Amino acid sequence: MGRTVYLNGEYYPEDEAKVSIFDRGLLFADGVYEVVGVLDRKLMNFAGHMARLDRSLGELGLKKPLTTEQIHDVLRELVRRNDLDEGLIYLQITRGVADRDFVFDGDLTPTIFLFTQVKPVSENQVVRDGIAMKSVPDIRWARRDIKSVALLAQVLAKQAAKEAGAYEALMHHDGVVTEGGATSAYIIKDGAVITRPLSNTILPGVTRASLLDLIKANPGLRLEERPFTLEEAYGADEAFITGASTCIAPVIRIDDKPVGTGKPGPLVQQLQGIYMEKVRAGLI
Repeated sequence: MGRTVYLNGEYYPEDEAKVSIFDRGLLFADGVYEVVGVLDRKLMNFAGHMARLDRSLGELGLKKPLTTEQIHDVLRELVRRNDLDEGLIYLQITRGVADRDFVFDGDLTPTIFLFTQVKPVSENQVVRDGIAMKSVPDIRWARRDIKSVALLAQVLAKQAAKEAGAYEALMHHDGVVTEGGATSAYIIKDGAVITRPLSNTILPGVTRASLLDLIKANPGLRLEERPFTLEEAYGADEAFITGASTCIAPVIRIDDKPVGTGKPGPLVQQLQGIYMEKVRAGLI
């Protein structure tokens, strides 16, 4: 049996859900999205995802077709209908349907759809064994803080990584790291967790925000929010990425260079334990 998906107020079998060819999300990438993790049938970081969704909608002047409470109900219903124990739920909102024109009418009715994906979130090879990353130039537009559906630059970056035998891209501007292709990026040096501070140059990761709160609340951990270079990443003691689909994944190689010992390091493993303990307790 196929999945049940949600589209504009109705639930459909996945092969019956249709979006107009005149939808501005298709024609102009005029829309935003969120990906919510599901673990033990529970929604992960729901409040954080909704806060970021509201911000993205506001930055683009997009209408929110459902309240936060209604979106929560749809997410829970999709978990139930698809018997989703662990995986992801994708949510997309576009400006709506109109004949093709760069200028848009403010009275358009938004398009909203959601669907589930079965994926291991907490216990998988990526989380356990670590990943390789491939450095690529960051060619995205200037408003990366908006979770826009305009993802072609990330598609090309992640494809380049795959063709190089890596799991994820490590994007940079003239050697200064921004973030992963679809993740937040970190290095660890001399016991300090280092990650780029928020600005319009990176996406405000929801998993990132939760993790940084945990680090700040733990007196045994140190955090530095500052830019770092590819050269620093090559020489890091440890490195890792975070995201809805990976939670915290160790980075064991960047380009042709091993990170630290070339194996998941002790501090990353400690962070994984702290984070997953909070998730399973329903505190994230």
